[in-house]
Amino acid sequence: MGESMKTIALGTLASAAILFTPVVGNTQERRWTGFYVSVNGGYGFQAEDGGETVRFDKNLDGDFTDTVTTAAGARAFSPGFCGGAARSATPGGGCRSDTDGSDLGGRLGFDWQAGRLVVGLVGEASAADVRDSVTAFSTTPAFYTFTRDLSWLGALRARAGVGAGPVLIYATGGGLRARLQNSFATSNAVNTFVRSGARGAWGYQVGGGLEYRFARLSVGGEFLYNGLNDQDEYTVRAQGPAPATNPFILTNAGGTDLRRNDAFKFSTVRLTAGYRF
Repeated sequence: MGESMKTIALGTLASAAILFTPVVGNTQERRWTGFYVSVNGGYGFQAEDGGETVRFDKNLDGDFTDTVTTAAGARAFSPGFCGGAARSATPGGGCRSDTDGSDLGGRLGFDWQAGRLVVGLVGEASAADVRDSVTAFSTTPAFYTFTRDLSWLGALRARAGVGAGPVLIYATGGGLRARLQNSFATSNAVNTFVRSGARGAWGYQVGGGLEYRFARLSVGGEFLYNGLNDQDEYTVRAQGPAPATNPFILTNAGGTDLRRNDAFKFSTVRLTAGYRF
């Protein structure tokens, strides 16, 4: 679903650019210079993430490449993983799909035009209703689910494009700061689980769009790809009380640390409406 929506979004932007781009003279060369404010609304979605897993550090040395084993030497997580929230303690029960949803926000920016070249800087705050989960299944049987929800996003981006009369076609990219709600759930009632980590993450945005201006008002469409480097920001430690043969304390009596393996990546498709000063 994610890849098809991305293709549709990019195709729509390209088609609109071809349709609305006129041939203009020098009298319109500075049409895009100045400050502006705008609001945006759209949809946030994720690509397929069936390859997500949970990583383990069973000797607490900071290296999350360990294989957790039982006292008999068997792989404790041989039932595998799923890219969603578990419905039951076994993989046979399936997993709930990740959640995609609305994307709303506002921005303040400044553009400068020389000839047809337009460059600018934009600051933005937004919220996307996107939730991402991953689950590990153990032979116990039991499930271990990590979930992250976006609270808000703040971005500072540069943009550069071509201003042709009332149409601006641009590429954009910059830094991103996000507030996340991380949570952990398990059906394991033997061990205790201690959660730790930051609620924020840094990342980046890249994308492109177009605007159509009439008088001081403008409308447009935009696609953005968002990547957050949060995979090391939230850790759960599985520890006692439990028998010494428990897989989580078999190697180190202090327990085993668990983390998800992937960064948070999602896309947004937006419509924008703004006012230029």
